[in-house]
Amino acid sequence: MALVIGVCKEAIESQSRYANNEISLMKAENGCTLIKSTTRRGVIKHGINGVHDLLQCPICANSMYPPIHQCPNGHTLCTNCKRVHNYCPNCRSELGNIRCLALEKVAEALQLPCKYQNLGCRDLFPYYNKLKHEKRCSFRPYICPYASSECSVTGDIPYLVDHIKEDHSVDVHDGCTFNHRYVKSNPHEVENATWMLTVFNCFGRQFCLHFEAFLLGTSPVYMAFLRFMGGQNDAKRFCYALEVSAFGRKLIWQGVPRSIRDSHKEVRDSHDGLIIPRSLALYFSGGDGQELRLRITGRIWKV
Repeated sequence: MALVIGVCKEAIESQSRYANNEISLMKAENGCTLIKSTTRRGVIKHGINGVHDLLQCPICANSMYPPIHQCPNGHTLCTNCKRVHNYCPNCRSELGNIRCLALEKVAEALQLPCKYQNLGCRDLFPYYNKLKHEKRCSFRPYICPYASSECSVTGDIPYLVDHIKEDHSVDVHDGCTFNHRYVKSNPHEVENATWMLTVFNCFGRQFCLHFEAFLLGTSPVYMAFLRFMGGQNDAKRFCYALEVSAFGRKLIWQGVPRSIRDSHKEVRDSHDGLIIPRSLALYFSGGDGQELRLRITGRIWKV
């Protein structure tokens, strides 16, 4: 491993003087092939972490991806920082259009663990694919499903269930059927805000029932939909039905709950739920237009 580190270090240090030198690139390629094969055996050594540190932009501290730039003295920086700076922040030399080819070659050979390794992801990924994987990694934390505030809390499902109970005062009920009444004193007042969020424990999993008012174009509507607290593959194992009825009228919706990986806004804007126009909602409320009174019943089942 010491030999590997030395070879990579030599290639990286030499690129400032021989940016287009084939011998330098061969050294970087050969050295990091050894790193790659070592990593595949599951041995993540300090040397690889050191090389990974070299791939962090010294200005913004983000990972660097091709094209990786350098100043005439060999100081590297990422593309975004290159757009901002005309001079090297380290030595003040004027930045040209020099590519750090040796470091790009080193990065191409690296394999690194997912940043969610401590949450259960055990795979290794090529450096240039790691970021793409992490954006869709099934082990990444979930975002708080509470929609009527800008809550940035993340965590696993048990943590988020406790969080929305304690911090957002959300009701949690047991059972796969429900019957809820929604009342609003002024049905002509429509706001882009969630009215209510209720969580149900059903089949050992959790489901979020959303109900809110918003404008669909210029028409006020009321919408109810269900989100599953888990991934989309698990969400597809369930179906649900929602029904609003009163005074001889009935409106029914049946669908598949969306995962909380999809934001509340995504689900709402896709109209994937029970949508009640205000004129019809007033019929369900008695037709006098003085108060909104809707009774929503629902059922969740496995498929």
